[in-house]
Amino acid sequence: MREVKELRKLSIKTFHVEKVEFSDKTFLKEGTLYLRHGINNLEFNKEYIKGLKIRLIEPSDRKVFVNSIMDFSPIATKVLGSLGEGITHVFTGITVMLTGIDEEGIQVAEFGSSEGILEEQVVFDRAGTPKKDDIIIHLDFVLKKGMGTLRSAITEVHKVADTIIQEIRGFLKNLNGKLCDERYEYYDTVKKHRKNIVIVKQVAGQGAMYDTALFGKEPCGALGSRSIIDMGNVPVILSPNEYRDGALRAMH
Repeated sequence: MREVKELRKLSIKTFHVEKVEFSDKTFLKEGTLYLRHGINNLEFNKEYIKGLKIRLIEPSDRKVFVNSIMDFSPIATKVLGSLGEGITHVFTGITVMLTGIDEEGIQVAEFGSSEGILEEQVVFDRAGTPKKDDIIIHLDFVLKKGMGTLRSAITEVHKVADTIIQEIRGFLKNLNGKLCDERYEYYDTVKKHRKNIVIVKQVAGQGAMYDTALFGKEPCGALGSRSIIDMGNVPVILSPNEYRDGALRAMH
């Protein structure tokens, strides 16, 4: 009788980015990620959003002022299988940051905003924050008057940002996995005669800036996800690999 039963296998393959530049199309070449000019020019709900800008923040540029920070997220995509199994490609060396302010200059927040000098507002090299050497792809949103505390407006911001990221994922998805820089394999297992361990994680589920999305179409994705609030804040069971593969997205 086998002592260990393997339920799922997740392979994560990383592709390191050393430089980010703008170009006429989105692609990766020799460690440089090229982003299409106008990648941020797309349709959005004008009832909520007035506009958005994109800029690149280099590791040496951490003294810049940023509006209230809504999110940091990696760029990852499923190549094979669903969340928690199969193959996932991830870019390392870059992180996406969402910030926001409304058209009257009021920072996006429910209670307590995080605008200020970037290096003073963020502790780098922690779970959920960029590494100190990461290039930050900064998406800065301007919302319509009074929309900075409205949950539907913040959700729209995350979906618009995810649409931009999806164009980058489209190229990442088609990279040859054999050319990855690093590869990690994780197994969900059941061990006979061992204790069952459950880790309880409390997530935000209150409102505009305190929401959690689950099971997006892509790792850490907003598109196709469901809000824990809309699910009634009920307990949700995730496998270790679903959690590892980005089944949760903090919407704040």
